[in-house]
Amino acid sequence: MENIFLNRQSKFRSLLQATSFDLAVLNPSPTLVYLTGLEFHLMERPILFLFSKTNPPILFLPELENTKVKQLPYPLTVITYGEDPSTWIEEFRKSRNALDNPTISLIGVEETHLRFLEYEFLHAVFPSSKIRSCQSLISELRIRKDGVEKGWISQAIRIAEEGLTNTLPTIKPGITEQELANELVIHLIRCGSDPQLPFFPIIASGENSANPHAIPTERKIQAGDVIVIDWGARYHGYISDLTRTFVIGKAPQEFEIIYKIVKNANQIGSQSVMPGIQAGEIDRLVRNQIEQSGFGDYFTHRTGHGIGLETHEEPYIRADNKQILQPGMTFTIEPGIYLPRKFGVRIEDNVYVSDTGSEILSTLSRDLITL
Repeated sequence: MENIFLNRQSKFRSLLQATSFDLAVLNPSPTLVYLTGLEFHLMERPILFLFSKTNPPILFLPELENTKVKQLPYPLTVITYGEDPSTWIEEFRKSRNALDNPTISLIGVEETHLRFLEYEFLHAVFPSSKIRSCQSLISELRIRKDGVEKGWISQAIRIAEEGLTNTLPTIKPGITEQELANELVIHLIRCGSDPQLPFFPIIASGENSANPHAIPTERKIQAGDVIVIDWGARYHGYISDLTRTFVIGKAPQEFEIIYKIVKNANQIGSQSVMPGIQAGEIDRLVRNQIEQSGFGDYFTHRTGHGIGLETHEEPYIRADNKQILQPGMTFTIEPGIYLPRKFGVRIEDNVYVSDTGSEILSTLSRDLITL
């Protein structure tokens, strides 16, 4: 583990040195886990990780969390504080004093994770510094998965697929969406998922399946229902994100036609992935397939998004994204068609960009399954 975190910190330092940022500051987030292996939950007590171009990292955290940073396999300056909030700002000032160069003009933060609480601490201790997003730097750090990361994502996929397979026999008329989601969660944990799932499963039946981000309800599943199941697992912090669509008994009118269109679009998207192509081109190819079939107005979201330590991260597979795909990038391909007040269909796989093309990591059948 020492080499993993030292190598990642060295890479981040090299990226930081090539920018105008003097300092990157993180609070608890997947990036903090990526760089340090340390996991903290967000709470009323601030936690700040300071990463400069020259210093060993500095971690500001509550005394009660101090046991987590004992015997770490890399250099780390630790500054702790007690329970009295009136002392916290002055304790945090010690972080600035620990820097080789306390003159900080530009601070980079993660725009999607920094809270106002930590922002106020930065503003108080670095009052003349500008605070800007360094999200592009973070993306460059994490966007290409190495062999270890790919293996953990693949294992998260295996767990998710096994968890759903074990859940399918419980899908019968009369079970509610909420009950089915709970069953799936239990099987995911039993099959080896980390306790913190990437997201609570989407179980959408009947008309609810036309809502791409439906929340499981007390609606009872009925004969003839279409059921969209969007679920995932987590392994060593890395996630999977999959979707399959099923039907209970006799399918509604148009369903098999729609299903075939979405399945073909999924196949086109997955097989078109290769290094050197723009992310937006994948979206256009998938969208064209659905538009040419006459259902373009009912494909209402992007084709995919990156996965890794987060459920949604770069690269985003949308039409306007000119980002060039590179080996190691890993993301979803998830076309869907949603007919209001009728039903929806989505098929989602997880795809890895190899040196020569695409590797579809998910293996669960994409054929229509009637339950």
